[in-house]
Amino acid sequence: MNRELIKAIIILPGTALVFIPGAILWMCSRLSLATLPASPTEFRFYAGIFMAACGLTVAVWTVHLFLRVGKGTPAPWSPPKTLVVQGPYQYTRNPMITSVVWMIGAESLLIGSWPLAAWMLVFGIGNMIYIVRVEEPRLEKRFGESYRRYKANVPRWNNRMRPWHAP
Repeated sequence: MNRELIKAIIILPGTALVFIPGAILWMCSRLSLATLPASPTEFRFYAGIFMAACGLTVAVWTVHLFLRVGKGTPAPWSPPKTLVVQGPYQYTRNPMITSVVWMIGAESLLIGSWPLAAWMLVFGIGNMIYIVRVEEPRLEKRFGESYRRYKANVPRWNNRMRPWHAP
């Protein structure tokens, strides 16, 4: 595994999935806000496991595509050199962020923490704003007409029913 990828994983999803949730749970314990971990007898346990498995699968798949197809990493300091429109990117433009939101939601369900659910909302809304205002204009500048065509055919968040294939 290359150094840029390791740095990207530690800084980006590591912060969203480990460091910030850890800080939230630490603050909750200091404020005596109890958590109620899910038991295998509860529906939310299985919902959390399902969300975590789906999120992790999509995250690994998208990172793999960025490395192999895009010849880069998910990090803005080492971005893909080629526009990635394969795999889950045929259905939605932001499967990587969606997968992280699913994993934060899974943490919230499994640990039983409403502050983690609030973090999931903050993370999701923050990325919605960032992607529209910062990431999409950068992608248009880097990939030009290819990205504009992709953007016109593949929704930002909702999935297409059928995969889109680049001409």
